[in-house]
Amino acid sequence: MPAYDAFLLVSFGGPEGPADVMPFLENVTRGRGVPRARIAAVAEHYYAFGGVSPINQQCREMLVAVRADFAGRGLLLPVYWGNRNWAPYLTDVVRAMADDGVRRAVAFVTSAYSSYSSCRQYLENIERARAAAGPDAPRIDKIRRFYNHPGFIESFADNARAALAALPAEVRGEAHLVFTAHSVPVTMAETSGPCGGRYVAELTEASRLIAERICDGHHPWSLAYQSRSGPPSVPWLEPDIGDHLAARRAAGAAAVVIVPIGFVADHLEVVWDLDVQALGRAASLGLPAARAATPGTHPAFVAMVGELVAERLDPSTPARALGRLPPCPAPCAPSGPAPPVTGPSGASVP
Repeated sequence: MPAYDAFLLVSFGGPEGPADVMPFLENVTRGRGVPRARIAAVAEHYYAFGGVSPINQQCREMLVAVRADFAGRGLLLPVYWGNRNWAPYLTDVVRAMADDGVRRAVAFVTSAYSSYSSCRQYLENIERARAAAGPDAPRIDKIRRFYNHPGFIESFADNARAALAALPAEVRGEAHLVFTAHSVPVTMAETSGPCGGRYVAELTEASRLIAERICDGHHPWSLAYQSRSGPPSVPWLEPDIGDHLAARRAAGAAAVVIVPIGFVADHLEVVWDLDVQALGRAASLGLPAARAATPGTHPAFVAMVGELVAERLDPSTPARALGRLPPCPAPCAPSGPAPPVTGPSGASVP
């Protein structure tokens, strides 16, 4: 296995003040033909939170925790962080890595699944950044998908238990677990090939693994989707989280816990689409609801990052994974035309 000389965290990025919001959204939607009015409407979601997305601060906190974990493991790797859509930009960071003499880095991206936007697009962004850095750019190897890693599953299970505990005691025992992830076009979800078509399967497997660890699998569970965008004529994965909450209430659910398994840290899709819209819909339905936290700096999740790096460094390190879904040998979804990009709070498709 290669001797890595750096660790790179790659994330989506987000604005950190009102003046950043429109430039950020323009970065996300560039070349997609999204109407200005649509971008401006999504900007209002950010302004409702002071123009700040939580993702950058959560990345900073993750890096502090990762550095501490690395030190405990004896992993003496310098740590870098680059975003796809906002500062620190991935292109600038890869150029800085080259200037620092980095020759081969291992990259952890803040997405656990197989789909274009959560896997292959990150590889494309990394290669564009390397090309911009020139011939001295380091080789950058992406860590494997981790949707079924014990650290990912246990961190969500712990956070879901905490959300259950926040519900009124009289309905807690009968709460329904609603797992949610970013919706994508059906054609994108069904992409054929070595790792194509696995997005829904991986989400379903992760949901099952988490649910069976909560009260010994006592709580019923289901999978829904959020942040859908695009014209109504284009089919996207369903059910929508708001419609699904109404259906759960109609079916007699006493309470729900929303578990955002599509996210490893809070984006605006979490704090707006779930904390504002979904929890607001539940309140209007008279349905007690709580939202589980994303993994963030949960100790099991941070330890998973260190373990995945150690796995790349030493072939004798066991590649731990849970569940029944066989691993995919391919690095990401097959090549081909990029599907419609999904972005913050559905901003990227008109």
